[in-house]
Amino acid sequence: MANAPSLQVFRHRPYLHFWLMRVSIAAARQMEAVAIGWQVYNVARDPAAMGGLGWSIEESAFLLGLVGLAQFLPVLLLSLLGGQAADRLNRKMILLIAIAVRVLVSFGLLASVFLPASYALPIIFGVAVTLGCVNAFVPAAANSLFPRLVPRKELPTAIAWNSLGFQTATIAGPALGGLIYAAGNAQAVYVTAIVLACFSFGALFTAKTPPHEKVLNVRGWSMVFEGLGYIRRNKIVLGAISLDLVVVFFAGAKALLPVFARDILFVGSVGLGLLQASVAVGAVMVAFILATRPLARHVGPWMMWAVGIYGAATLVFGLSDMFWLSFAALAVTGAADEISVYVRASLIQLATPDEMKGRVSSVSFIFISASNELGEFESGVAARFLGPVGAVVFGGCAAIATAVLWTRLFPDLARADSFDGIEEQAVKAS
Repeated sequence: MANAPSLQVFRHRPYLHFWLMRVSIAAARQMEAVAIGWQVYNVARDPAAMGGLGWSIEESAFLLGLVGLAQFLPVLLLSLLGGQAADRLNRKMILLIAIAVRVLVSFGLLASVFLPASYALPIIFGVAVTLGCVNAFVPAAANSLFPRLVPRKELPTAIAWNSLGFQTATIAGPALGGLIYAAGNAQAVYVTAIVLACFSFGALFTAKTPPHEKVLNVRGWSMVFEGLGYIRRNKIVLGAISLDLVVVFFAGAKALLPVFARDILFVGSVGLGLLQASVAVGAVMVAFILATRPLARHVGPWMMWAVGIYGAATLVFGLSDMFWLSFAALAVTGAADEISVYVRASLIQLATPDEMKGRVSSVSFIFISASNELGEFESGVAARFLGPVGAVVFGGCAAIATAVLWTRLFPDLARADSFDGIEEQAVKAS
């Protein structure tokens, strides 16, 4: 298994179609995020667009934060329902409807470019809320569908390729969106995103997926509570999900990168872009290695060590005053996080029954979203009292401490050996 050819998983054509769909829609999302950010910020700062008085930098930045909040709140409120839907309804159909809605709202974004600010901003916020609703249903459906498209023994390889595709889209999407925006305008970015979304719809629509097996005898909110109860009982799944929540909440340095770029490393906006890309660069390198040589043994220790390395690299970044050392440290955090994500995703998929995958994936997605959003808030609060360097150093120490503590709190997770035996181990731990 460890030496399987990297492309062998794509011989399963339904998975190939799914992978192309996922990468295309991820690239479209990243491109649209760039265009929305620039459009909203430029409108807010333009006196002519804002009735003769442009907003201040702080007010305009706050408006950008509200756009992100508008997308996050529906995820928080609806993700558990999204998990229930993924277990009760046809997962492929959920994804197709979600992509179709994304195409429609992208036309709304395209129209907003040609409208006055009094119309454009409400449209953009309406689109943000709609995309948040869509995102509440997509992860559970996607993460529940693709494990049925490959043999179980090839699932870790498929997870690695999923991550590699997503990380590549995370790097290429913003860069391509920025170039298209600079060469044309926001409308060119939105048109490109629409084309990518249409391609992703076609790729999934033509995939021959297995028929959906409905969950019987369980309805309504009882399904949601059953999913939460399963996670609470299964220490492997609970440990894997909660580990990510705690580490990202305390040790995420993304929100403070502008501070480091401007006032600590003195590298300006260009350096900020490189710092933001460095995490994804490290993640892509490790994702490619895992796609070609999946982990076969000692997966639990790999995960715990990766979290510890993530914390140590965060410490180095916080204490560094040299740009390339900071760049390298962030790349290491991305690489270590990719190992942790790969193991966590594989453990959750293999330790969760198919009829539970939607609900478990939705809870996991809420934890990830909450840790990212609340982690940025925590970073700001910590920087207010400890300074930016102190906040990052505190986060690195917290990540290392979490790795040690979780090894003791979740020994079954820390000792997990091979993915092949994870089902039996999960049953014993439940």
